[in-house]
Amino acid sequence: MIEALTAFLIFSGAIFIVVAGIGVFRLPDVYIRMHAATKVGTLGSGLVLAGVALHFADAGVVLRCVLIVIFLLLTAPIGAHMIGRAALRMGIKPWGIAEADAQLDTQDPRD
Repeated sequence: MIEALTAFLIFSGAIFIVVAGIGVFRLPDVYIRMHAATKVGTLGSGLVLAGVALHFADAGVVLRCVLIVIFLLLTAPIGAHMIGRAALRMGIKPWGIAEADAQLDTQDPRD
């Protein structure tokens, strides 16, 4: 039974990682790509690591897997925030922004 659960966790994590890779390749702008890479990639990596921890069931391996997941959960959102902030400061507009929103950005706020 543990082998089946391990296989399910690793396979579902691999599917999420593949979806994240396709999202990074196919999505239209940096903000949406960043979302695909961080959210889905972190979930996929967490599932794979959960499967690894369940398969080996050794205290050292489980501790390493837990620490890696914690590290991913702490660093992925911070990295995504920094990438998004840098893209915004460079003037990259989000994909699909409405024309009215684009005009609001160019108007003088004192008007």
